[in-house]
Amino acid sequence: MSTFQELLSSWASKLPIYEKQEAESLVSWLLEHHLGWRRTQILDQADEASFPPKLFEDFERLKIGEPIQYIMGKGPFYGREFIVSSATLIPRNETEELVHMIIKENKKAGLRILDIGTGTGCIPISLALEMNNPEVFAVDISEEALEIAKKNGDVLKANVTFSSCDILTQTPDVSELDILVSNPPYIPEQEKTQMHRNVLDFEPGLALFVSNDDPLIFYRTIAEKGKQLLKSGGKLYFEINEKYGEEVAELMQNSGYSEVQILKDLNGKYRIAVGRR
Repeated sequence: MSTFQELLSSWASKLPIYEKQEAESLVSWLLEHHLGWRRTQILDQADEASFPPKLFEDFERLKIGEPIQYIMGKGPFYGREFIVSSATLIPRNETEELVHMIIKENKKAGLRILDIGTGTGCIPISLALEMNNPEVFAVDISEEALEIAKKNGDVLKANVTFSSCDILTQTPDVSELDILVSNPPYIPEQEKTQMHRNVLDFEPGLALFVSNDDPLIFYRTIAEKGKQLLKSGGKLYFEINEKYGEEVAELMQNSGYSEVQILKDLNGKYRIAVGRR
């Protein structure tokens, strides 16, 4: 028998790829998922012999670096839980900031919105549920990702129209948009060596990486097609690679967007680009 804190420390020590505090948080999350135990509870003893086999199986997956969101099949985003799979990126805090900005800046009712490269659907679903009766569309090249996005839309009761589209070769069948938003692939292949293994080994490369030769290909293509899709005065929002802020701003200006801004996230990194058609 161990106390809960002893168990937490012991299991966390078996996750050397993470810092101690993060490892303890991951173990706590796993225990809560399987046993209903919360870290805030004070448990005098924890009997590992009574744990279900699936808990130990999932802990082995955690030990090799698999993200806990994939292990549990869900991840939090903007106050809700989203189904995730290996076909989708895990929703991240920076993207929450992008969503929050769009909600804050666009109060008008009935706005038409398109999200390109939707993944789990976390962006359009959050906008559909938080904004004033918008009309929301979302596209992705991955059929597997679209299946997950549609499930999330159904579970969360969000009115979003999802469809398949390869943005590099096709143009979405929508028009007169007020808002176009995208968190496209933006990591050049050459940066793979700098990435944490649990991202590189488990998250979908299709949603992460672009060619070293043209790392801004998605921004350029979306900005150009945005000129057709957005109504006059409509806004284009991007999540960006912090290293390419100036280049994305120049690209948007050259494409004819006005009021272009590159904004920092809460960690002080340039993560959001916005401009007006």
